[in-house]
Amino acid sequence: MNEVFEFIINSRKAFIKLIDGLSIEQLNKIPDGFNNNIIWNFGHIVVSTQTLCYVRTGVLADTSSVKYNEFYRKDTKPTYTVTEEEVAELKAIALESVEKIKEDYAKGLFANTIPYSTATFGAQLHSIEEILITTIGHDNLHFGYALALKKLV
Repeated sequence: MNEVFEFIINSRKAFIKLIDGLSIEQLNKIPDGFNNNIIWNFGHIVVSTQTLCYVRTGVLADTSSVKYNEFYRKDTKPTYTVTEEEVAELKAIALESVEKIKEDYAKGLFANTIPYSTATFGAQLHSIEEILITTIGHDNLHFGYALALKKLV
């Protein structure tokens, strides 16, 4: 699983590099025909992984302690202009949360998983390992969206 965590972190670093090359206006711009923007796609991967890892394993009862969840969870869209400060915090959480999940995984914290079928891929997830492997695909799906949006902003 070390390789899986390493891949997630490296993918997120690539996403952060993309974000670092854009202005706050570009990050917030919603191109015609789209319902979200680059920073929403980034914030979405940040909150989704925490939710899947901690709520779907019963470690957390709900998402109330997942910062920014109400703005970036599934079925949301941008409703306000994200600030430079929020972007910086999302970038920090993107990496710190994966490190925390890695530590908690090593401690055996995620022993039980409530089976969950993903909306994106329709995959049935039965274990923390399956959740983490699916995170790679999910993160990179949204990174791809962000790369496409970059061409329009």
